[in-house]
Amino acid sequence: MASDKGKPPEEWTQRRIQSIEVGFQVIRAMEAANGPLPLRDIAAAAGMPPSKAHLYLVSFVKEGVAFQDPVTGHYGLGRFAIQLGLSAIRQLDVVELAREELASLQRATGFATYLSLWGDRGPGIVSKVDGARQGSLAVRLGYVLPLLTSATGQVFLSYLDESETASVRQDEIAAAKRDSSEETASLAPRVTTAKDIQKVVETVRKQGYAMTVNSINSSFAAIAAPVFDYSGRIVATMTVLGADKQIAGSRKKPTLDALLAAVNRLSERLGAPGRVPKSKDDEPAPAVAKPAKAKSTAGR
Repeated sequence: MASDKGKPPEEWTQRRIQSIEVGFQVIRAMEAANGPLPLRDIAAAAGMPPSKAHLYLVSFVKEGVAFQDPVTGHYGLGRFAIQLGLSAIRQLDVVELAREELASLQRATGFATYLSLWGDRGPGIVSKVDGARQGSLAVRLGYVLPLLTSATGQVFLSYLDESETASVRQDEIAAAKRDSSEETASLAPRVTTAKDIQKVVETVRKQGYAMTVNSINSSFAAIAAPVFDYSGRIVATMTVLGADKQIAGSRKKPTLDALLAAVNRLSERLGAPGRVPKSKDDEPAPAVAKPAKAKSTAGR
């Protein structure tokens, strides 16, 4: 092995960075998968020969970043990868500050509550409190929600800059157009055109929240509202999930009031300007911060 002695620091530093970047191609391939993958699939996703991917995987398994199933031989993310992800979540102030609000919101409504952050593949659930009125639907940490058809996703769609949501938006539109199954058709109307998106964005910004009924899971409804930071930028979304007949029925107003109060308090603690007033029966609450200018780019 050649020595780095005598070489400029930028040369060996650059070589080490490149090696890390190549290794992260393997990690990203496992992160994007729904479960453990065979070596050939990881190598293909990482864009390298299986022999090269195997060398990285051996090291990752040794360090706990990956694991190998002793039966199938497939590889997946390991215990240290999980610890790393949880540590990153703990270091986000909004997640820590939201714990008390989520618990308080659950006590006030009886429904499941959860906090979501925006990621490369869409809004992911990072904290939750199960509800007494939750029924059989379980809320899973780490679950990535749809951008266009979930209440949580529609809040991010409405307040994030369109460049941040473009990739996910285009992927979901393409998938929706391919999917014409009866199951999909039986759920809430799909969002597949620029006009659909514009309507969602205008509605959410006017109300200050998003609500979906039977959109992802039959007989369930969700209401989501944005959490803003000191700059007025959306940093998270808080969501209430429960039976559609309750959330979309007689318990809608008290549930919505409690949710808007919770995101208002959390936004204030993060230094957000303005406040989210309580909703009125015939006058939805406005948003806490002025969003970026809307653009319809579904056809792009």
